[in-house]
Amino acid sequence: MQTREAFGVLFLILQGMTGARASQPCIPKFFGKNAMVCVCNATYCDTLDPVSLPDVGNYLTYTTSLAGQRLERSEGKISPKRGVLSGLSYTYNPDVQYQRIKGFGGANTDAAAVNIMKLSSAAQNHLLRSYFSEEGIEYNLLRWPIACSDFSMRPYSYDDRCRDDFELKCFSLAPEDTKLRIPLLYRFMAASKRPLSLIASPWTSPGWLRVSNKVQGKSWLKGKPGDRYFDTWARYLIRFLDEYSKYNITFWAISSQNEPFTPTFMPIKDFPSNYFSPQTQRDFFIKDLGPALAASFHRNVHLITLDDTRVLLPTWANVVIGNHSAAKFVSGIGIHWYVDPVVPPGPTLEAIHRLYPNVFMLYTESCNGFLPWDVKVDLGNWKRGVAYSRNILTNLNHFVSGWIDWNLALDMEGGPNWVENFVDSPIIVNHLKDEFYKQPMFYHLGHFSKFIPEGSVRVALSSNCFISCQLKSAAFLRPDGVAVVVLSNDWSLDVTISILDNRVGYIEDRVPAYSIQTYLWRWHP
Repeated sequence: MQTREAFGVLFLILQGMTGARASQPCIPKFFGKNAMVCVCNATYCDTLDPVSLPDVGNYLTYTTSLAGQRLERSEGKISPKRGVLSGLSYTYNPDVQYQRIKGFGGANTDAAAVNIMKLSSAAQNHLLRSYFSEEGIEYNLLRWPIACSDFSMRPYSYDDRCRDDFELKCFSLAPEDTKLRIPLLYRFMAASKRPLSLIASPWTSPGWLRVSNKVQGKSWLKGKPGDRYFDTWARYLIRFLDEYSKYNITFWAISSQNEPFTPTFMPIKDFPSNYFSPQTQRDFFIKDLGPALAASFHRNVHLITLDDTRVLLPTWANVVIGNHSAAKFVSGIGIHWYVDPVVPPGPTLEAIHRLYPNVFMLYTESCNGFLPWDVKVDLGNWKRGVAYSRNILTNLNHFVSGWIDWNLALDMEGGPNWVENFVDSPIIVNHLKDEFYKQPMFYHLGHFSKFIPEGSVRVALSSNCFISCQLKSAAFLRPDGVAVVVLSNDWSLDVTISILDNRVGYIEDRVPAYSIQTYLWRWHP
């Protein structure tokens, strides 16, 4: 048994003897050099204490590192004067404010629900609490596929029993909703102290609405916006909201289509997707979905356009939101990370913010292992965690309001997925051993989701680094007045830093090699 694992077991025994309730350390499992996960099962899982800020004049640091730290908490003192340490200097300025933060989360796909439910009840509870409770990373956003996605066990819609059912008489939720995902959602809500905001997205429509006459595969809707096919599709989406409201479930937002453009270039034959051009989506909003949503009991549900890669910006937004008639129905833009390296954030995200400052931008899907040549599940891969945090930092610094991961939990192959489009996930379930593995991606996400709650505001963080900084950074002011700074170090050396907050003084610290750190402090009692 390795040293850290032995310590974790000893900690559990001592806790049981004393009845103490405190954070529990990671029990590590290695899948190669530096490839480490934290193992959870029915009897044990690493946890965090609820965030409790020290007195004014002190700060908290949470550290996750390649060396093995996982959201480890420490405290330090803020000095009224700068010390002798040299290095990167930051100035935290809460008077300069940018976008408001909506939050962070993942997707409750059919695959995620199936994997969670394959665990024992006790192990399930540990997994749910890891994501949603104060002893976990406190997700507040949850993406929700409307009927099947590729991460389902089968292709289906909510109206497959009848043909040409324009009155939607045969519409009904699937067993995947009523027996899996909805019961799990109630448990997510019970575990969370924060309100959960749900974002719904459809992949495909009933086959009889599509040119292909099949649910599976890539196709167009029949007809054109304003006719009975597009009108029925709009009413189908409203009906979905109606049916969920019968379970006392309301949605914060809905997009009209997951990836309306990108799947046309994917080699996966049966990948379920309705194709939309930006012009078709614009006209669908104007003639069908916008008026239907406004006339329904769900008129306060935000409508999201795009829900696809940012390479399509700003063209897509200019076609849809640049049209006054469509813009009055649209609240936000959904973005996926998959080809972010192709275009920089300036000409896309920055440009959109300048053009449409009142429209929020939200990353609605991201995952590792999606390229055909990738290892699908790469247990313990540190670089995949870094890819998450670097992407989040970059996008938050370019006016994005939140970031949603893809599947909450996948199996050891990266599925199930009925079109074999396997990928990685922050939590991997090994149901044969009744255990699950929390990967570096999980902890990198936690550096944002746990400490930057909804309603926080990104604020200015200037530094003495003007060309190529060793660290990536972002700063926030929480609704409770707490200051937050996230620093990511992907160098092989520790980096000495200072953070000046003119209200309280200097934080002086070292950011370890290959680590991510979140700093928190308050400036009033």
